[in-house]
Amino acid sequence: MKVRQNVGSRSVAETVKSLAALILFCCMSMTMLFAQPTSAPSQPDSNVAKGPTASAYANTKLTYRIIDTPKHTCGYDVFADGRLMIHQTSAPALPGSEGFKAKEDAIKVALLVIDKIRRGEMPPTISIDEMKKLNVTK
Repeated sequence: MKVRQNVGSRSVAETVKSLAALILFCCMSMTMLFAQPTSAPSQPDSNVAKGPTASAYANTKLTYRIIDTPKHTCGYDVFADGRLMIHQTSAPALPGSEGFKAKEDAIKVALLVIDKIRRGEMPPTISIDEMKKLNVTK
């Protein structure tokens, strides 16, 4: 005598097949939902943050001010139309958190930062090579 197990009016085998089909459908739906497009969209995405263009600061008054920092060093602030844009208390691209030893070095870097902003380079990061070219490394 063969014993047959039923779940409701279906057999266990039929129930397992239905569950397998449901799981496969869910997996395929999730893949379609999270799949990345293989080609670039025809229109730019308006929700993506974009940096300013070079002309964004063309009519902006960019200024700097040398500031005192701990251990008798200095840094700089950069202002756009009088509003603080950058507050740099340490020498960029160098290890540690000390400021510039010489006020003239802070001025050189502040002017380079302003030049980068004018060219639309945002953020206006300073590399160690640029620090060496300005002769402001420790």
